[in-house]
Amino acid sequence: MNWRTISAVLALAACTDPVPPLPALPYDLGTYYAAAEAEIRAQGGMRTEYEPADAVFTKTDLARDFMRIAMFDEYQTVNGSYVAREAPSNLRRYNQPLRVRVVSGDSTSEADSQFNTAAVAKFTRRLARITGLDMRLATNAERANMVIFFLSREEQPHMARQLGRHVSAPPREVEDAFANSSVDLLCAAFSLSNERTPDSYRSSIILIKSEHSIAQRNACVQEEMAQAIGLTNDSRDARPSIFNDDEEFAALTLHDELLLRILYHPRLQSGMPPAVVRPLLPAIINDIW
Repeated sequence: MNWRTISAVLALAACTDPVPPLPALPYDLGTYYAAAEAEIRAQGGMRTEYEPADAVFTKTDLARDFMRIAMFDEYQTVNGSYVAREAPSNLRRYNQPLRVRVVSGDSTSEADSQFNTAAVAKFTRRLARITGLDMRLATNAERANMVIFFLSREEQPHMARQLGRHVSAPPREVEDAFANSSVDLLCAAFSLSNERTPDSYRSSIILIKSEHSIAQRNACVQEEMAQAIGLTNDSRDARPSIFNDDEEFAALTLHDELLLRILYHPRLQSGMPPAVVRPLLPAIINDIW
């Protein structure tokens, strides 16, 4: 199985067309995901070490990985659909406070719902410490600008056209991704901007499949939230890192924390092109590490 995540950047535009339900599967999706996770673990994947001794990296490696992960988009939209096609991009990040909300589908048990909220709250605090972002869970009276949905396959089409109740003007591409999510897509993050400030995020929507185990849901929380705030791509060379599709690591590592600290370093600004960012990295890395 070729597992996938999506991290995409889109301009805002709304749609309200109805969505048909997904066709029924000939197997139980939770059982299917559990078997796939067991296979990944048998191959040495889903590791959670923060600084593994067998995956040493250098400052040069870190600069290379930052350029590949933060300065490239992983997906492009073609005729209203996502296509895996890398392309260089300007530096993108949040320049405003982030208020985070968790939405678990009706089929989610109370215990799983509590875990989902706790995992997101814990990682939100960690991201705030790493980046310096004003970032916390939204109160009931606040409108969130990062919403994390834990949904079953059956719940996704119904939620697709209700996203506007949670985030202003979700694009059609996001609605379609919710409505037609393939089985091999584990989770996805969509960071939204507008034409006036295309390199400064305004909101993010994250989809995590509720059929996953606790470990896989936690892995999705960490990868997708980190990607949603600006580390949008993956790299086969990045190690130890969750920003690598080889599934070796399932939790944020020291390497990944440093990438986030670089991204939100005061010497960098939203909109900087790769040619401007690259020569600044050695001094920034010396400053933080």
